[in-house]
Amino acid sequence: MKAHKFKAEIELIGINPFVFVPEKILKEIFRQSGKEKGHIPVCGSVNRKSYKQTLVKYSGDWRLYINTTMLKDSPKRIGEVIEVTIRHDPEDRTIGPHPAFAKALRDNKEAKKVFDSLPASRQKEIVRYISALKTPESVSKNIQRAIGFLTGNNRFVGRNKP
Repeated sequence: MKAHKFKAEIELIGINPFVFVPEKILKEIFRQSGKEKGHIPVCGSVNRKSYKQTLVKYSGDWRLYINTTMLKDSPKRIGEVIEVTIRHDPEDRTIGPHPAFAKALRDNKEAKKVFDSLPASRQKEIVRYISALKTPESVSKNIQRAIGFLTGNNRFVGRNKP
């Protein structure tokens, strides 16, 4: 799949730096992805540094948000013109649950029922949080907290009981 190249000025909406993707390139990404709604996974480079990101439509406009992983100190670089390449990223980005979390859900039917009833975005938030943990101790401690959250006993990832 061909990457498209353009230059754009970093702008700010709220606290989020972003660039507008030219309309002609957007149409090609829509064609490549087979959709014009929802989040569209993309990849490319910013000033020759690779990134994976999601195109998002917000307040009527499609935006490529420029985070600090993509561009160091991006919030301080408003007004700077950057070189961007972009293309649709067909790679599956699904994050599966940590095996220990999957087992904990199998072992606790009540927690599993609540987890399955949560919106997909909330399920993804919990799975992503646990999957990103580095040590077995952190994983174990946070799985216990997640199960406690799902059974209504405590807060987890900054949220009150479901």
